Amino acid sequence: MTNPETAHPNFDDRAMDYAAELLAKALGLGEGESPFPWQVRLLRRLLRGELPRALDIPTGLGKTSTMAIWLVARALRAAVPTRLVYIVDRKVVVDQATRVAEDLREWVEANPVVKEGLGLDDRRLAVSTLRGQFVDNREWMDDPSQPAIVVGTVDMIGSRLLFEGYRASRRIRPYMAGLLGHDALFVLDEAHLVPPFERLLERVMVEPGDLASREAFGVTPPPSRLLSLSATGRSRGGELFELDDDDLAHPIVRKRLGAEKRLIFVDLAPKASLAEAAAAAAWALSEEGTQPIRCVVFLTRRDDAEAAKAHLEKLTGANKVKKGQAPPIETELLVGARRVHERALSAKRLEELGFVAGSNVPRERPHFLFATSAGEVGVDLDADHMVGDLVPWERMVQRLGRVNRRGEGRARVTILRAADLDDERLKGVEVLLRRLPSEGDAIDVSPGALRELARKAKSDGDLARGIRHASTPDLLYPPLEKPTIEAWSFTSLEEHPGRPAIAPWLRGWDEDRPQTALAWRALLPLENGQKPSEAVLQRFFRAAPIHTGEQLETETWRAAEWLKKRVKKVLTAQAKADANARKLEYAGVLRKRGGLELLTLEWIDARQKKHLEADLADADLILDARIAGLSGDGLLDAGVDVAPPCMDGEGWQLDAAFRVRITSSEEPTSEAGWRERERFPFEQTGDGEVVTWLVVDRPVGEYITEEDRSASGSQSLPEHAEWTAARMREIARRLSLPPRVTQLLALAARLHDEGKRAERWQRAFNAPQNGEAYAKTRGPVNVALLEGYRHEFGSLAYAARDPEFAALSAPEQDLVLHLIASHHGFARPTISTSGCDDAPPSVLEARAREVALRFARLQASLGVWGLAWWEALLRAADQQASRELELRGAGGNGR
Repeated sequence: MTNPETAHPNFDDRAMDYAAELLAKALGLGEGESPFPWQVRLLRRLLRGELPRALDIPTGLGKTSTMAIWLVARALRAAVPTRLVYIVDRKVVVDQATRVAEDLREWVEANPVVKEGLGLDDRRLAVSTLRGQFVDNREWMDDPSQPAIVVGTVDMIGSRLLFEGYRASRRIRPYMAGLLGHDALFVLDEAHLVPPFERLLERVMVEPGDLASREAFGVTPPPSRLLSLSATGRSRGGELFELDDDDLAHPIVRKRLGAEKRLIFVDLAPKASLAEAAAAAAWALSEEGTQPIRCVVFLTRRDDAEAAKAHLEKLTGANKVKKGQAPPIETELLVGARRVHERALSAKRLEELGFVAGSNVPRERPHFLFATSAGEVGVDLDADHMVGDLVPWERMVQRLGRVNRRGEGRARVTILRAADLDDERLKGVEVLLRRLPSEGDAIDVSPGALRELARKAKSDGDLARGIRHASTPDLLYPPLEKPTIEAWSFTSLEEHPGRPAIAPWLRGWDEDRPQTALAWRALLPLENGQKPSEAVLQRFFRAAPIHTGEQLETETWRAAEWLKKRVKKVLTAQAKADANARKLEYAGVLRKRGGLELLTLEWIDARQKKHLEADLADADLILDARIAGLSGDGLLDAGVDVAPPCMDGEGWQLDAAFRVRITSSEEPTSEAGWRERERFPFEQTGDGEVVTWLVVDRPVGEYITEEDRSASGSQSLPEHAEWTAARMREIARRLSLPPRVTQLLALAARLHDEGKRAERWQRAFNAPQNGEAYAKTRGPVNVALLEGYRHEFGSLAYAARDPEFAALSAPEQDLVLHLIASHHGFARPTISTSGCDDAPPSVLEARAREVALRFARLQASLGVWGLAWWEALLRAADQQASRELELRGAGGNGR
């Protein structure tokens, strides 16, 4: 592949022409089409190893192309990070950004020269999302040297960067933090919406100071970089990359900046219903159904959006259409507090209705989309017309960017203004809108007009103050100090008095009410319908963790109110049912601060609402599906009595990371592609004989628990050590690590599992009794026999006796021993001595104390994210070796 002199400031024109052609192909442009000038300029900057601080490009001009620009630069071997992390603020339809990444992956697969340039060999470009349909498949964690695109929300990405990892086990958190804290390009979309998070990333990546990782053995981990995206003209400082004269002369840019959008204000009558007025205004824009328009209705409150949708359906008779009849209109709802399963499916529905930019669908009748702030960002919406209420300036700009994005129509925008408007901020928004050019009552709100207003504000102090006054004020947020991040990095401690909640660092100190995440399951581990122990519940949800697609996040007060109503309805129905009918006793499982508690219907019914709210605040509630109460749109609806689709039941339409089934067989599954992870007695006779089992299976090659990898097939300890060391050397080669460092990492890989030689471990994992030690077995695993034994702790004694290890310097020994001790996420700073019997208790305690002290020394020397990055190298090699064994089929179909 052509390899331009990427580090040279005078990158030659011929090579640049080739790079631009490659970018056009990556963007899927047709013959004769070329990228926008700004896209080529940014690519040139990346090829030179340069990165602007922020990108200020108006909506509709392809900001998501930053993925393709990074990928092409990477394929041309520019000095850009290995991973791209694309962050959107809203929780709705994140999958759209992931589909861009998926399309890029397919393009790479179809272009061997590009694939070679990326160094992928026989591997695919890793694509993962931390929310939505493409739930975290952890492809991005497979190999620190492999290019990857990660898409996620502020909360999911930010929590993982800070070692907290929402809904991730403590043992995996440092692995994630190490890969995010280094060698990643963070692209923060709509950065103006989350100033606290942008400031956090600046602290970590732009001005790290005492948080910077430091050199060791000639290696400094590659830093992560930050590129903020915005379409509002807002910048925190640093170089701002904007459109230039070449862009403004481009015919498509000129067309989109001048896209016709005419806004009028309509005053509401006193005490008029906003929802009804919005429905009427939208219907009027369609000329009472005679024009097959696509109209988006933005309303601040979710209840208003739902009511407006219902009112329009009633107004048009759409709610009375009989089966087989064509409805007069089509409607869709795009709001928060919706289960991710239905929210992910709504992306396809938006395309079918023609609300996704670039979609070309037949127009037979009017289509209406009712949205809250969930549709303002993170969704590639494009409607013909818009109805909305007044919102702060930055949100109004986002809303206006969702109509006539390509400049191919003549958009009309109706803003409903309350007769008694007394909000000074919203009054300021009206003032700003009226400063834009107008013809009569129609105000020009084209991207060009808004851009010109923002440009004027740079030299007009009064206008700048007016924009600030009309915008949502930035929330206060705490500074990120070294002791705080160090406290978060102590992930092997379940509790730490100096470890605060991370929310203020991600979103600032706000007054939002607490949230509750709800999920529905058809199968829970209730043996003979009786209450299981917390230990059984912990085992079950470790084997079958809550999938992102299952979750519905909403305000705690709303969840409590809904739950009380549903429980009352279920209890009333059961009181009327046949006396012999089996009744539902348990509503579900409450998970809070790591603890699990089974809640009965009677307890919930008797609980005062204010106390129930306190119980549910910032907690997860996994409900028995028979509680129901979920609408077809994925919204809480206390009137729904039908159980919703569940990942372990019928009707689930997203990929599942595991499956749950009931079986009477004691044999593990023989179905291709699946392995048994865990089983629980489900029905027993009075004599204690198990009649049926509740079994959790996992896809082959997918690991969550340690047992998944250790019971993935039969492999001797020496062979696994050899495989892991080989993977470690290959990762080091691709990262261009020095020979001495490669030797240290390969040594840690060779010794990391020596503690599995312990007879206790071999018995617990049902290893063959042939005199040979095994690192991987076919199981089944009897965890109780381990008695808490951590094989990585046992490995330390073997390592200390190894001749190659003994020849190392003290700092080298420290690194090797820590990598061994931490390769399953412990030793940060503590690790258990339980079950280890290779030395007297006093010696074991001294060894454990040295583990903690060694962690402290290394973290002080290498940096918080630096040490985590070193750990990730060995953990990746170990997991690659385990996955290869299983995918080769070496373990048959056993558990």
